[in-house]
Amino acid sequence: MDPIASRAVGAYTDALRRGAGSATQGADAAGGLGGFAGGGDSNSFSSVLGRAMDDAVATSVKADQTSMSAAVGKANVTDVVTALTNAEVTLQAVVAVRDKVVSAYQEIMRMPI
Repeated sequence: MDPIASRAVGAYTDALRRGAGSATQGADAAGGLGGFAGGGDSNSFSSVLGRAMDDAVATSVKADQTSMSAAVGKANVTDVVTALTNAEVTLQAVVAVRDKVVSAYQEIMRMPI
């Protein structure tokens, strides 16, 4: 992986780590992305990203729980397929957002100072 992509992935990972907590903590408290879009505002970029990541994790956990319920005979196959499809679509959305963030970071790094 080239150095720019590596730094972009590292920055993205750090932002997720800080932003994936509750909406009141995260990048705002750590001095990260919150200043970018309005500080501690509940609609700041880091808060929106954190809530989206929390929702993605919750969707994945629900799919896991539904699959486990089906394994012991307590869930309908249709429910399992629906939960797994939702988790897959959520993962695809997260990957698409990650790719856009990495692309934007690479574009910024190419700008002349």
